[in-house]
Amino acid sequence: MTGMGVITPVGLMVDEFWRNLLNGVSGIRRIEHFDVTDFPTKIAGSVYEFRPEADTNLDRKEVRHMDRFVQFAVAAAQRALAQAGLRIDEQVAERVGVYIGSGIGGLYTLEEQHRILLERGPKRVSPFFIPMMIGNMASGQVSILVGAKGPNSAPVSACATSANAIGDAAKMIVRGAADAMICGGAEATLTPLAFAGFCSAKALSERNDEPERASRPFDADRDGFVMGEGAGILVLEELEFARRRGATILGELVGYGMSADAYHVVQPEPEGDGAARAMRAALDDAGVSGDQIGYINAHGTSTPIGDVMETMAIKRVFGDHAYRLSVSSTKSMTGHLLGAAGGVEAIATILALQDGIMPPTINLETSDAKCDLDYVPNASKKRDLAYAMSNSFGFGGHNASLVFKKYAE
Repeated sequence: MTGMGVITPVGLMVDEFWRNLLNGVSGIRRIEHFDVTDFPTKIAGSVYEFRPEADTNLDRKEVRHMDRFVQFAVAAAQRALAQAGLRIDEQVAERVGVYIGSGIGGLYTLEEQHRILLERGPKRVSPFFIPMMIGNMASGQVSILVGAKGPNSAPVSACATSANAIGDAAKMIVRGAADAMICGGAEATLTPLAFAGFCSAKALSERNDEPERASRPFDADRDGFVMGEGAGILVLEELEFARRRGATILGELVGYGMSADAYHVVQPEPEGDGAARAMRAALDDAGVSGDQIGYINAHGTSTPIGDVMETMAIKRVFGDHAYRLSVSSTKSMTGHLLGAAGGVEAIATILALQDGIMPPTINLETSDAKCDLDYVPNASKKRDLAYAMSNSFGFGGHNASLVFKKYAE
């Protein structure tokens, strides 16, 4: 890893994002951009500070032809490339690829254009509707804007999307198809239709009077997840390619595992079998043992079933060491960024390795007998870390785990 970029409810720059995570700052607030009177949930992790033209350095016309999730991806990718100092010219363009996914895609555009269809007729639907909405367009637009002509794709695996994008991008480098990859995920689904769907599924917290305390992974009083929006983008490079150009190396991605629950469209396999297999596969890919992992950035969504399942899966994989490592969920502060979650949380994991400090799980106030690990409750904790893991699990039974290593010359 040589570059990182974020757009999140707790910060639009990596240093601000990291400072707020370590200080336990919540980005959850009441929704302001549409009327939530009739919705049982009225809160989310919104990115109200984002200014499309200023934050993407694009003109108004270019921005208008991008859905909000694409705008997020472009801004985060630009920041990641700036940190990496990677100049994409004709000499390297064909060896730089882009893998940026989105779990759902351009819902803002879909809902707006459907409204236009109903109110004004088919001739008034924008010719840009389809290329603005489709889920691959974050990857496509970033490659166009930066001139990256290498491998380009956009995985879609619900809340595991950007973890898969990062892992798949790394494998493109390993197999020799690219020297560098811009990868991660972006999501912008805080729309009335998406919100209504998750509310109808009884998936969201209804702790509306206390937005900052609503996302409470592993706490006995959790009542569902809190939706969020944003993007997390990394620049990955082949080690010698990065060294030759004098890049600052932030950390290493050394292991990637994925699996399927083959169980249910929205509920995780209750014993944690699929999640455990993804974690084991990531450890095997990294060539490390479980007792070398000091920290796990958990999927930890604040759902009654999911948090217990992940705890069980960690115990299955790590045995007695599960009680010696630390686990935290930064979703307690950002909310659940769906397809962008894995990218944002990978960055938090890399920063924990770099700085030797683990972000907390805030709002962990009442113990759950089934969630009995060290979840770094309410305050960040210092710990010398060599390896750390990040977990992402999605609807459809998609599981992805990444293992990161602290970089040392």
